[in-house]
Amino acid sequence: MNMGGNTSESIRTKKLSCKTGLWSLTKLLTVLVIFGIVIRGFLFTNYVVYGQSMMPTINDGERIIVNKIDYELVAPARFDLIIFHASEQSDYIKRIIGLPGDTLKYENDTLYINGEAQEEAFLEDYKKTHESGVFTENFTLEQVTGETEIPEGYVFVLGDNRQNSVDSRHIGFVPIEEIVGKANITFWPLTNIRLLS
Repeated sequence: MNMGGNTSESIRTKKLSCKTGLWSLTKLLTVLVIFGIVIRGFLFTNYVVYGQSMMPTINDGERIIVNKIDYELVAPARFDLIIFHASEQSDYIKRIIGLPGDTLKYENDTLYINGEAQEEAFLEDYKKTHESGVFTENFTLEQVTGETEIPEGYVFVLGDNRQNSVDSRHIGFVPIEEIVGKANITFWPLTNIRLLS
């Protein structure tokens, strides 16, 4: 009789421990899901890049991770790769070229910011493979936007593939408040994983 009592006690203990384990697992999964939602919603998100406007820096179909919190702490910087709301339906990825208060122009394939020539090292390899000679057509800020300098609260953006990009030359200045975040990493396809500087 004692053995039977011990067996039923042992079954009851196993059931309790199974329920406790299941409850712990449920709590853990709930916390992980909430944590994932918070991270994705407020800190990081991912995008698929469509089109060729950022080639060769980012290729069509690559997936990127975007840091959404960075610009809550620091101001956008020149040459950052950003995602921004271009319209209610679509977001674009481009590179910041001009900041608030800047004047800019391209002359003989050289970027001038506030009258000083700037190096665009991220374009050097691509320029070597470009066949038509001129990579970025000459323009001044006033010619493409009607303004002589970039207003406060806005940035001027270009795609790295200058011959095939809809950017501030066409859509005008980008409001800083419309920036989703800074592109940090490409993570797919796996063979193309890399940091975006």
